[in-house]
Amino acid sequence: MSMRIITVEREYGSGGARIAEKLARRLGWKLWDTELTQEIARRAHINPEAAARHDERVDPLLYRLFKVFARGSHERALPIGEGQSFDTDSMVRLLGSVIEEVAASGNSVIVGRGSPYILRNRADVFHIFIFAPLEEKIRRVRTLGKSDAEARELVETIDKERGQFIKRYFGADWPCRQLYDLMINSDRGDEYVIETILNGIALAEKMGAAVAASQ
Repeated sequence: MSMRIITVEREYGSGGARIAEKLARRLGWKLWDTELTQEIARRAHINPEAAARHDERVDPLLYRLFKVFARGSHERALPIGEGQSFDTDSMVRLLGSVIEEVAASGNSVIVGRGSPYILRNRADVFHIFIFAPLEEKIRRVRTLGKSDAEARELVETIDKERGQFIKRYFGADWPCRQLYDLMINSDRGDEYVIETILNGIALAEKMGAAVAASQ
């Protein structure tokens, strides 16, 4: 079976989001990163521009959930717009339905947001986890204009938040190694990672075709 969807989970600072963007461009596929959060916000009638005025209106659990999405993708936290009623369980259900719709459309690279867990039973998905040594992650974050102290704080806390999100809403550890088709160290550079991913997908499709032909 041909792979129609790629999910990219990543440690913060590993360059996973940028690698996913380059991979989508190489394949000519649709990238779902900030676009996914924006689509969820649109369907939930969440007004991003109300952030400064309406933080006190936000369900703290939901706010933290959006914060997990935002941190690491350079997005702003997205609070509930005035007059809206939307709890965390609703948010997670909406997240699942949006990701399922994206997968059904095919030819998509999806970054994080629990996508490996939501799509774990689809045969046409190739799941990737990108990691890096601590100092490499700090170096990459510093290129975003962060100080060494800021970079270390972000690297130490964001993945912890992601792990808490996955544990709370999917009942799994993060990373859940048995979900991934490929786990790769980005220390060798973005192009190395992209070529390894493409080779892995090609091999998986070749082996899948051989198995199907033998049955």
